[in-house]
Amino acid sequence: MKLSRRKAATPPQATYRRVQLEFVDPNARMVHVAGTFNDWNQTAIEMVPMGAGRWWKELMLPPGEHQYRFVVDGVWVDDPAAAEYLDNGVGSRNALIRVAPFV
Repeated sequence: MKLSRRKAATPPQATYRRVQLEFVDPNARMVHVAGTFNDWNQTAIEMVPMGAGRWWKELMLPPGEHQYRFVVDGVWVDDPAAAEYLDNGVGSRNALIRVAPFV
């Protein structure tokens, strides 16, 4: 009996990319990120305090466009470091992240 030797299946290519967000507010006690990637849940993604008013979070996002805002002590806040914004239709704007597809 002859055994066939097959190559192990190649794992699918990763479908998410790392995105790092930073926010600075020396008076903030709690900062969260809410966006299209978490159905705008205000408390699901808590940012990490880094000291001196700096807050940081790394997200894993799929390729495409993602809108988000920070929630600082319960108040929706723009990301002042965002490269792009979109009007959100409720009198403020959402930051926009464009995650490049894998090639």
